[in-house]
Amino acid sequence: MKVFIKLSKEIMQYKLYYIVGITAVILATLTSLTAPSLLSEMTGIVSAGVGSAELRRILILAAWLAGLYLLKWLMRFVSTYMLHIAAWRLADGTRIKLYDRIQQSSLDYLENRQSGELLARVITDVDKLELLYAHVIPEFITNGLTFAGVMGVLLYMNWKLALVTAIIIPLVAAACVFYSKKVRPNFKSAQKLIGNISAEVQDNIQGIREVQSFGQQQREHADVKERTDKHTKAILKALKASGIFHPLIEFLSSLGTVAVVAVGGYLAYTGGVDVSEVVAFLLYLSLLFTPMEGMARLMENAEQALAAGERILEVLEAPITVTDLPGAVDIGNSQGKISFENVSFAYGDGKEILKHIDFTVNPGKTVALVGATGAGKTTITKLISRFYDPTEGVIKLDDRNIKEITLESLRRNISPVLQDTFLFTGTVAENIAYAKPEATMNEIVAAATKARIHDDIMEMPDGYNTTVGERGMKLSGGQKQRLQIARAILRESPIIILDEATSSVDTATESKIQQTLNALAGDHTVIVIAHRLSTIVGADEILVLQEGTIVERGSHAELLAANGLYKSLYDKSINQ
Repeated sequence: MKVFIKLSKEIMQYKLYYIVGITAVILATLTSLTAPSLLSEMTGIVSAGVGSAELRRILILAAWLAGLYLLKWLMRFVSTYMLHIAAWRLADGTRIKLYDRIQQSSLDYLENRQSGELLARVITDVDKLELLYAHVIPEFITNGLTFAGVMGVLLYMNWKLALVTAIIIPLVAAACVFYSKKVRPNFKSAQKLIGNISAEVQDNIQGIREVQSFGQQQREHADVKERTDKHTKAILKALKASGIFHPLIEFLSSLGTVAVVAVGGYLAYTGGVDVSEVVAFLLYLSLLFTPMEGMARLMENAEQALAAGERILEVLEAPITVTDLPGAVDIGNSQGKISFENVSFAYGDGKEILKHIDFTVNPGKTVALVGATGAGKTTITKLISRFYDPTEGVIKLDDRNIKEITLESLRRNISPVLQDTFLFTGTVAENIAYAKPEATMNEIVAAATKARIHDDIMEMPDGYNTTVGERGMKLSGGQKQRLQIARAILRESPIIILDEATSSVDTATESKIQQTLNALAGDHTVIVIAHRLSTIVGADEILVLQEGTIVERGSHAELLAANGLYKSLYDKSINQ
């Protein structure tokens, strides 16, 4: 019920469509309940003999009946159309809301979830909302009104027989509650497993070159098959419950009919009721059990929709740990001064990654971060962009705590060039201009030239209009990184972060890129993470990290002369 209430708040945005649709459902149901009484009256007239007056009355009733059927058709159309408008707009609105929520989510949330699983919630789960609001709820109302109307007629015809019929209603209600508790966890599990399958298939498609190169098709086939089998088992477990539940409702309905026949026969025997009245009662009784059985069938759809709703709400209600604080300001264009003051950081598991980090990078200066894998270098860059907040200490931009700056303006002042290069499906030009969509072609070409990728682009089939494939599949590793560097150059942010930006290029290209980065350094604050230490010898300051702490700092010459960890790392680097 909590899930239903929360989801129903969303439909109120489209309440006009929904109110009109539900009103039309009610009117269509009332016409269905009225029509049998007109047919009964016409049958009675025909049975008693038809004269001219009776014929006139039959024609009038026939006209009324035709009008009712026309009204019923019209109301069915209005209800179907209006409810689908409301339901699909709700689905679309929820899908966009989910997408926006994922876009705003903190990295600690996203890094613990597969993209394919989140995709399943945005696509598959949201579609279930249309099922709930366009089909399940209206049909519940139709069946509920039909049940109430027929029950009223039965009570009017013979209250004793009606009470006999009512005995099975608590049994049906108890069966529905039991079914709901048993089956929803299975449907929710099945929905989750669909997300797992989606995630696995997406990973396999994106990594198809690796899968084929290492001959792992059979292994991946086995993984997907295992997940598919689990999904099938979960669905079949839910459908097994359905297979018991639906026939049970039919059985209880049949018991109601048997009870009416038995009690009605006894009352007819004792003279308490006419046989014709028992027959009429049984005819109406069939109309009573039909909506009950219909409601039972709707339970399965409702449980699937509510299971999907739970998964949707899990995303919408997940906490966002990094947000704009009250009073956060847009700082415009930053000077580029970065300060870490006694900064420590630990991920969710509590293990400290950084311990009491202190350093300052003045505008236009270059600071390099070096150290073994896991020393905390990349974590520092994530903290600068405020993808995470430090667990202790303060990070400042232009002497202002970055928590006092809006996320949008903070990140607008930073251009990252990451080791794990991500290119969007589209053209070369579109990928370079991603961070500055309004860029002219001349600006794009100028940025590509500075990044030493222009000549490569001109050799591609369609030049700057060449499509790069999913995640840049058509390009080499070096080309992808240089495109990313061109993107950062085009943005003209005062701060540039380079995380192993030259790791996938050859020595000649690295030299060219290094010349470009050296030229940028005077006008930009540059944070460099480098595996090849030859690329950072010109840095204004080098920070050497070990197990989350800064153990050495100084220029290249100073650190070599100190004959410490940096010299050891440098010697290994140049000998590789």
